[in-house]
Amino acid sequence: MTAPVDFRPTHVVPPGGLAAWESPDPGRPTVPLDALLPVRLAERHGDWARIVCANDWSAWVDGRLLVAVPQDPPVPGAPLARTADPRPLLARAQDMMIRYRSAAEELAAGRLDGESFRQHTQGLRVGMIVDGEAVWLYDAEHERWVYCDGTRLSTYATTGRPSEVGESSPGDDSAVGPTDATRIVGPGDV
Repeated sequence: MTAPVDFRPTHVVPPGGLAAWESPDPGRPTVPLDALLPVRLAERHGDWARIVCANDWSAWVDGRLLVAVPQDPPVPGAPLARTADPRPLLARAQDMMIRYRSAAEELAAGRLDGESFRQHTQGLRVGMIVDGEAVWLYDAEHERWVYCDGTRLSTYATTGRPSEVGESSPGDDSAVGPTDATRIVGPGDV
C-alpha cells in the first residue's frame, strides 16, 4: 500500500522498535512497531501517544520514546542542503570517545573506583552509527541526530518534545527543549 500524499510523519519509531497498544491501557497490547517506522503523532494522553502510520493504522505507544522528525529524513541519492561542515562534530565525537575509553581503561585497571568513573564520564554524550559512507551523529549541543554523507550534515531527528495543538510545528527549533526521553535507569529504578 502506498502512503497517502498528505501523510507527513512527525516522528519515527526508535531503532529498537516500539511496543504498541489498542488503547492507552497496558492490558491491550497489539502488534509492535518496526524500528524507524515513520509515524504521525495524532494525540497525547499523559505519557501515552496515539500515532497514525502511513496506511492509516493507529495505535497507542509510550510517547516519550518517539523520536521527533523536524523535516523529512534524507532520501538516498538526493542532494542535501548544506547545513554544516561535519569535521567539528566528528572531532567532538572522537574526543568524547577518547575520554570515555580512557576512563574505562582506568576503571578496568583498578585505578578508578565506580564513583570516580562516574565523575570522569559525567556529561559525556555521544552517539554514532557508521554504515559504509553514511554516518549518523548525535549533536548533543543541539540535541539532535544529524546525517552525514562525508561532506555535509543534515538534521535527521531531534529529541525535542512533540508539538501539541497550537504549538510550533515539528520543524520549528523553538519547540525543541530538554526531555527525559533519554535517561539512565539504574537497577533500583526498574
